[in-house]
Amino acid sequence: MSTPADTAAPNSKPLHKGQQTRAAILDAALGLASHMGLEGLSIGALAEVTQMSKSGVFAHFGSREELQISVIREYHTRFEDEVFFPAVREARGLPRLRALFDRWIRRVSVEVDSGCIYISGAVEFDDRPGPVRDALASMVRAWHAALERAIRIAIDDGHLRADTDPTQMLFELHGLILALHHDARFLRIPGALDRARAGFERTLSFYSVAPAADTLPAPRGRC
Repeated sequence: MSTPADTAAPNSKPLHKGQQTRAAILDAALGLASHMGLEGLSIGALAEVTQMSKSGVFAHFGSREELQISVIREYHTRFEDEVFFPAVREARGLPRLRALFDRWIRRVSVEVDSGCIYISGAVEFDDRPGPVRDALASMVRAWHAALERAIRIAIDDGHLRADTDPTQMLFELHGLILALHHDARFLRIPGALDRARAGFERTLSFYSVAPAADTLPAPRGRC
């Protein structure tokens, strides 16, 4: 992510009036983008929602493209604050990896009714090169890098098998999130959250180091 894995988010500073207005516009834009997608954003729609003039909104962003990029960055900042920073305060290894996935899955479960900009944005911009796609891809890659780092630390600390492929494990965990979002949001299938959690435990059991023989319970004798 944007900061080292073992540091906490910096304390926020008081905003000036212009910054407060921009933050309020961004908050409204994020709400619109969550329901309508990044392509649904426009200066006009945002001006209507915030009850500002189009020129007032335009003065803070300058273009629709810059507005979309700003929304992506704001979404990423909130994702870090809600998922990344609290999770990295957990102990290294499996506790941290569990916390990262647990907070990620909880956020996705809340976004079932609104939409995940990472996922919806990927559908909108997967084949559309440009600054908006670049900004979105950069944020997703930053999150993946943080999760992969947590996997590598768990390997180094002996919690996951030494032959674990971090990229493969990351792929599998991300796949669970995509399946959860698809089944819960699109198909409205009950129990998708429980299945995603079960999938995580199954993935973890595959990659985890087996308990040492001397820690296993002794076999019972036959009666």
